[in-house]
Amino acid sequence: MSDQPRRPHKTGKPYRRPQKDPVRILAFEALRAVDERDAYANLVLPPLLRKARDKGGFEARDAALATELVYGTLRRQGTYDAIIAECVDRPLREVDPPVLDVLSLGAHQLLGTRIPTHAAVSASVELARVVLGDGRAKFVNAVLRKIAQEDLDGWLAKVAPPYDDDPEDHLAVVHSHPRWVVSALWDSLGGGRAGIERLLEADNERPEVTLVARPGRSTAEELLHEESAVAGRWSPYAVRLSEGGEPGAVDAVREGRAGVQDEGSQLVALALANAPLEGRDEKWLDGCAGPGGKAALLAALAAVRGAVLLASEKQPHRAGLVAKALAGNPGPYQVIAADGTRPPWQPGSFDRVLMDVPCTGLGALRRRPEARWRRRPEDLEGFGPLQRGLLSTALDSVRVGGVVGYATCSPHLAETRAVVEDVLKQWPSAELVDARPLFPGVPELGEGPDVQLWPHVHGTDAMYLAVIRRTG
Repeated sequence: MSDQPRRPHKTGKPYRRPQKDPVRILAFEALRAVDERDAYANLVLPPLLRKARDKGGFEARDAALATELVYGTLRRQGTYDAIIAECVDRPLREVDPPVLDVLSLGAHQLLGTRIPTHAAVSASVELARVVLGDGRAKFVNAVLRKIAQEDLDGWLAKVAPPYDDDPEDHLAVVHSHPRWVVSALWDSLGGGRAGIERLLEADNERPEVTLVARPGRSTAEELLHEESAVAGRWSPYAVRLSEGGEPGAVDAVREGRAGVQDEGSQLVALALANAPLEGRDEKWLDGCAGPGGKAALLAALAAVRGAVLLASEKQPHRAGLVAKALAGNPGPYQVIAADGTRPPWQPGSFDRVLMDVPCTGLGALRRRPEARWRRRPEDLEGFGPLQRGLLSTALDSVRVGGVVGYATCSPHLAETRAVVEDVLKQWPSAELVDARPLFPGVPELGEGPDVQLWPHVHGTDAMYLAVIRRTG
């Protein structure tokens, strides 16, 4: 080692190399991928964590902290943006996105975790030195020291308008949702302040990992032997990992006999499978099958009954995911890549049809928090014609006496009841079936005949289902 002193900095102090913190660098890389490539954190984070573990020295607690930093920052991005805007001398749009990501990570550590203030600031400044350079690290330091002067409640009192002056804007800032999303969710939910606040709070909570035991291949009892496993609330095939955990470490999941699937998604598939039919029950269709969770459960249920599932998905790469999910199913099935609005099958071919249509995904903001910032009200105009076309295809594809399940992972009325009502006007030979009896034991299902699930009521994604019978 050289005896020469380290070169002095401009201040006259010896230059100190920034300390690399692998947890915070990984969290920063994940946020940059979300911002730059429109990636989803649930797809970006796992390979980053695997790579870090493979290098060694990256423990389970490191992975847990990195995950909390990424998801916590994304969920509270709107709130943190409002707070950061109060602490900088320029509009946020003029702050470089990488700098804003470091500031947001720092704000979350200060306001959303139990990390001590000095540690949150110093770790964020060190991260800035590594990924941004010394000059911008000074800016980060100054901003975070301002943020550290108040706790979250103190900042919300400053940056959120009073509820009585503007209820929707107040809720948008406090609960970190775009104003238009708050308005849409409130319209769908109905009721007063308490319900919408509970829903928005539930969107910002970390959801449990939920597994599905595929009938004929696994059982809930088998999965309950896993560490921290508890029974699902409503689905007989659901098991929740109450303390998180790695699903890929579960034998049944690794072998394809079980999968990861939200309980609301399971309930939708089960409801369609159990809807009363007139006549035969041999051919089932999943018309928008990607990425394959509902299709895998339907295929397993169909196999137990001696029926056959056709799983159709427009995008070839997503059809490949469906094929992977269905591999090993005990009964016959088929996976094809086809456009559901121009189907290759004959009309009236199926006894049961599930059409889980593309949508804004506003019902799964717990799992994909970044989606709330990407979606725009005008997206509804793009989805609407497709959703109506797919439901019409479903009704054309089912035989007389058969049933169609129209499903979305969005509670937005423009994607749920409005679509069903519009299509049924064109289909006098179809009628709504009361779907509520198809969700046995599930409370608070509304006035029907359709069903809307809610994160704050049912602990599921906000799945919607309308069941329609073709009558002629």
